[in-house]
Amino acid sequence: MNSLLKLVSIAFAGLTLSNCQPGEAGTNYQDPTLGEAEYFTLRPDLEEPAGLTQAVRIGNTIRVSGAVSIDDQGNPTSVGDMKSQLKNVYSDLEKTLRHFDCTFDDVVVETVYTTNMDLFKEHADLRASYYKRRYPTGSWLEVKQLDQPEFLVEIELEAEKKYK
Repeated sequence: MNSLLKLVSIAFAGLTLSNCQPGEAGTNYQDPTLGEAEYFTLRPDLEEPAGLTQAVRIGNTIRVSGAVSIDDQGNPTSVGDMKSQLKNVYSDLEKTLRHFDCTFDDVVVETVYTTNMDLFKEHADLRASYYKRRYPTGSWLEVKQLDQPEFLVEIELEAEKKYK
């Protein structure tokens, strides 16, 4: 994966978690400045070589890396079909949130990157099937290209959840 967006995502994750070490799915890492961090990998065989973690929870905050429409081997799925790509992306995001005992009701920031804003807007109503109570803050950004040219949309999230 070699797009500029990927590098920006990695740089952002590096800045956000500069004192953390990579961990296994669901493992914890204690950092004196940030507290305990729990890492989650949705597809370890893909994320590890790319230098990414799907999500990290520090305290009550869960940051979820951008999700794209891929299969378990990392191949693009639903090529050319924005609606299906959105369903695939939201399905992966839902799995990630569920790992942290969250739902889309806990999401406070959603950032959408798309290569075709008009096409995304045609299917943006699909979001209502996930955000049942309210929509989060966020941004919709049109970009020249995502990591692979077949990707039409990438979505990243931030959620807040009170833990006991």
